[in-house]
Amino acid sequence: MTKHVFVVWASLLASACVTTGTYDKKVAELQKVTADHDRAAAEQEKTLQARIDELQKKAADLDKQLNAAATERDGLRKSLDDTTALAGELKKRLEKLGQNVDKLTGEKGELARTLEDAKTRLEELRKQKAAAEARAQTFRTLVAKLRSMIDAGQLKVIIRDGRMVIALESDVLFDSGKTNIKPDGQTALAKLAPVLAGITDRKYLVTGFTDDVPIHTQRFPSNWELSTARAVEVVKFLVASGLKPQQVAAAGYGEFDPVVANDTPEHRAQNRRIEIVLQPNLSDLPSLDTLQAGAK
Repeated sequence: MTKHVFVVWASLLASACVTTGTYDKKVAELQKVTADHDRAAAEQEKTLQARIDELQKKAADLDKQLNAAATERDGLRKSLDDTTALAGELKKRLEKLGQNVDKLTGEKGELARTLEDAKTRLEELRKQKAAAEARAQTFRTLVAKLRSMIDAGQLKVIIRDGRMVIALESDVLFDSGKTNIKPDGQTALAKLAPVLAGITDRKYLVTGFTDDVPIHTQRFPSNWELSTARAVEVVKFLVASGLKPQQVAAAGYGEFDPVVANDTPEHRAQNRRIEIVLQPNLSDLPSLDTLQAGAK
């Protein structure tokens, strides 16, 4: 019973003189009120239960959405972690690639410089080869022009210490201790002068040599003076015979550059000599840049 029913009953009990009809009527009214109240309560309960079911369904849907959101969040977090790791790896690779590019750029520059140096050296070698061929041709031409004198034993054409040399025995040119050119020597030099003059792109160094027998005279205190004076006489004769003065110079080595040991009369005779050296052209020599590059 509800509170309202108890109030009705309390009212009825409070009234001691209620008739039976009135009682039955009141009971009927009470039962109707109770039934109406029960129906309303049932309706309200049904409505509340429906509301509860609806809320539970929404709560279940929210749980599903929450679980889905959490799953998506975890997936995105993992994807973010993977992306962060990939970004870090890509950054490292990019840095390494940048370093490699810098290194390769440097190596390319070095290779270009090396290639340019190689081209320069190759060009220099080609020039030297051409110069060597020119020297060889000059040697062949000189030998051909002097063939008769070579065959007659008046002179030799040789390569000595990398230089082209025309060697004449001093005994053919000079008497012992003298600087006057003998007739046979003058004849040989007169034939030689026009041949040398014909090679216009060369200069010559006339060098005198003696054996190791010392000389001590007022004019020649040593073999240096004697060898130099003989070289000067040969230069004067060649110039008088047609060689330009600008093409020729003289020097004396005394006994200090023998071709053989001074141990026999025959060997000493070989060391007493006049040599005419064909001086190399400066254009035939390697450039300073080439020599410096070769020293690296």
